[in-house]
Amino acid sequence: MNLLLFPGAGSSNTHPSLLAIESAVAPIHCVRADFAYRKAGRKAPDRPPVLLQTVRDEAAPLLADGLVLGGRSMGGRMCSMVVADVDDPLPALGLVLISYPLHPPGKPDSLRTEHLMRLEVPCLFIHGTRDPFGLPVELQQWTATIPGEVTHHWIEGRGHDLKGSEAAIAAIVASWISALC
Repeated sequence: MNLLLFPGAGSSNTHPSLLAIESAVAPIHCVRADFAYRKAGRKAPDRPPVLLQTVRDEAAPLLADGLVLGGRSMGGRMCSMVVADVDDPLPALGLVLISYPLHPPGKPDSLRTEHLMRLEVPCLFIHGTRDPFGLPVELQQWTATIPGEVTHHWIEGRGHDLKGSEAAIAAIVASWISALC
């Protein structure tokens, strides 16, 4: 099995939580990928079609051995969108979604949920209880629309960055993937 992880919009594949996950899931093969804009040295993310294609391109060589994918914030969201694609869903064994950006901070009506009802794979959501991108009650409301099995882990008192929670995140992911195998 392979694990493919993407960072959030403001970070790279060397984000401390991604490094911690890679170490925790060993000997499972883990790839920490960057989006094209990061590889090009830009800070602003590309439009979704480019981001989604990057996920597909990075996933392609890993699919034959089975693939769990996901990541932090925007990275996890893009992975979930590729897996839920209406025309060409990426075959994944599961999704690891850390700090899923349910909506922009202060804009709860700008939801990013239209694809969730098409996720038929097991999904792990790790989320801070004070995340302005979606409070626990909001996230639970929308993840209830997911047909696949959903597991929630809450990091008490933490916001979107989950700073200082790397070891806990890594342990949660490793345990969940172990149970998935």
